Amino acid sequence: MGGAVAVVADRVGWEERRLIEAAPGFGLRVDWVNDESLCLGGPGPSAADGYGALLVRSRSYTRGGLIAAYAESAGAFVLNSATAVHTCENKLVLRAVLREAGVPVPDFRLVLSRRDFEQAVAGLGVPLVLKPVYGGMGKRVTLVRDADLAHSVYDYVEDLGHAFEQACLAEPYLGGGSIRCLAVGHEIVAAAEFESAGADWRSNAALGNRSRSLALDPDIRKVVSGVVDSLGPGIYGIDLFRTPDGFVVNEVNHAPAWRGVASTTDADITTAVLGYVQETLG
Repeated sequence: MGGAVAVVADRVGWEERRLIEAAPGFGLRVDWVNDESLCLGGPGPSAADGYGALLVRSRSYTRGGLIAAYAESAGAFVLNSATAVHTCENKLVLRAVLREAGVPVPDFRLVLSRRDFEQAVAGLGVPLVLKPVYGGMGKRVTLVRDADLAHSVYDYVEDLGHAFEQACLAEPYLGGGSIRCLAVGHEIVAAAEFESAGADWRSNAALGNRSRSLALDPDIRKVVSGVVDSLGPGIYGIDLFRTPDGFVVNEVNHAPAWRGVASTTDADITTAVLGYVQETLG
């Protein structure tokens, strides 16, 4: 079933629906496979068997990597690779991989305890951003503007978080805007600049931020190429911050939404994704 592709996700969103609808034009059939009901590992066939490729688009920051790793071990072709998915799911690992490769990332501190947090505040100053190592869509990302409130903020992490939820990164606040680049294969197919909307300081397309199309300059292309070289070709949403010293990579999403970028640019991202899937299947 080389022309059959499973979109592994917990729901059919805007992006998944367009992939399913446009697939026949590329000689492909794209089916939704619910990532919440696979129960992989048994002796019998699973709902993910029989496909030429699995396009892992789980919103969960643990489920996607586990499914990708098991599917690859069973001989399935997975986009993105299990290694790439696992790397993107863990913000600390991602930054370590990128920094080792010479790709610029923001200054940061790993916060695993209140003592770590105290040292991060003392070293980075305020305002600073505290974000979970595991997570996405801007959830639980906190801007600490005042050193006097820092300990009260950490009370919530310490008292309400459980195990891995308490693992955080602290980093300098780099402003209220970000750049989202959609990379497919080795190429940037679209880019948009997002600005925080209203009282919410976070810059994230999932939060309904304002956006505008962005012309790509060589510096952006160089940084994105470094990310793809580090993770391997695939389908990524790469978020950048502008700094006085150039662009830095904030996060990389292994299952990017692109509705916000598509509404701002003329790029046909769905076509680019399906063309890449078709090409990789041979």
